[in-house]
Amino acid sequence: MSATDYIHQHLLEQASPTRAALSRSFFKTNPGDYGDGNQFLGLTVPQIRALLPETDALCLEEVLVLLHSVWHEERLLALLIIVRRFEKARNDVPTREEIVKLYLENLPWVNNWDLVDSSAPHVLGTWLLTHDRSILDELAASSCLWEQRAAIVATLTLIRNQEFDDTLRLCAGLISHPHHLIHKACGWMLREIGRRDEIKLSFFLDRYAVAMPRTMLRYALEKLPQPDRRHYMNLRRMTAKE
Repeated sequence: MSATDYIHQHLLEQASPTRAALSRSFFKTNPGDYGDGNQFLGLTVPQIRALLPETDALCLEEVLVLLHSVWHEERLLALLIIVRRFEKARNDVPTREEIVKLYLENLPWVNNWDLVDSSAPHVLGTWLLTHDRSILDELAASSCLWEQRAAIVATLTLIRNQEFDDTLRLCAGLISHPHHLIHKACGWMLREIGRRDEIKLSFFLDRYAVAMPRTMLRYALEKLPQPDRRHYMNLRRMTAKE
């Protein structure tokens, strides 16, 4: 039995059809939904994380087998392995570069919001703290929803390091995006900026609140004082009526 077969068998032994059905509903897997085609074994994230210490001997090719799995939980495990190895290679730039390259080449399999959010800030975001960031604009301009979400969510690491400009630029460019998962991601990042610099967020909202999708704006306003939240929501409502 191969290492990946062993991991699959271990996950299968813990599978729960009831939880799998709930996951299919939660992650919107009906035809035409954003998670269309995702398949679930029915495991919790702690169950998946518990396997991480047993994966250290896997080569990257074996990790990719997991990442290319039809099972959502195996793809999540692969991404947690990638994050773990990236973090361990803190002082090994060539290894980190190899991992980032592998991650970007395989973004089509990072195909749900939890997979993106569990990996993009930790791998791509951390890498971009000290490297060229043009990849953010490339991903944001992609026709792939998950690449676009990876671009904006990766900037969470930049935000945590008091660097806001890339996030603000991407959010401005994605205001007219049609999908609520991008609205939520942008609103989330704007909220994180506001937690650190209300003035910076206010400048952005003064310019863009009237055009922002309602969900994006509500997420962005969550941590602002109530009078500010009311002001920007009323501003948007008045403009919408006109």
